Order: sequence, then C-alpha cells, then structure tokens
Amino acid sequence: MNLLKSKDILAINLKYYRYLSKLSQEKFAEALDTSLIYENQLEKKRRNPSLEMLDKLAKGISTLLKMHITSADLVKYDEKKIINQRRIDEINKAR
Repeated sequence: MNLLKSKDILAINLKYYRYLSKLSQEKFAEALDTSLIYENQLEKKRRNPSLEMLDKLAKGISTLLKMHITSADLVKYDEKKIINQRRIDEINKAR
C-alpha cells in the first residue's frame, strides 16, 4: 500500500479548496495572503509549511469560502477532494 505523505494530502486539499473558490492559483494565493510561488510550491509538493502557516492557510480558506476549515483539515485525507488538472482547466474555461 502506498501511503501518502502529509504534503501530498495538503496539495490535494489546497487544489480542492482552490477549485471550490473558482480562483486561479494567483488569485487564491492573494486571498490567502501568500505568494503565487509559495502556493505553487505547496500544490506541487515542493514545500513543507510550518504549523503557523497551516493555521494561516486554514484561516484564509475559511474566510474565503465561508466554511470552518482547520489546519488539521488541510492534512486530512479525503478521496472525494482529489481534483485533477482537467477539472481545474474546465472551470477556468467556463469563466
């Protein structure tokens, strides 16, 4: 069985919440008060955020989507949250 690492799960969840927000990666990063480069690195699993950053991301996503999201939610695996690039591209074309 191939176990996912926490940064894999974080990437899945960030893509999912960005998909829900219907924002580009750049606008999503702006809304969360991070940089496009940092957001991209998180989604590409190239960065390990600090606990403080996880809290900041959770708070920003909660505000953006008007949902209660915790830092623990960001590293909790849920198969239903897997968003592939094709689905994101479909959303972007519809805008």
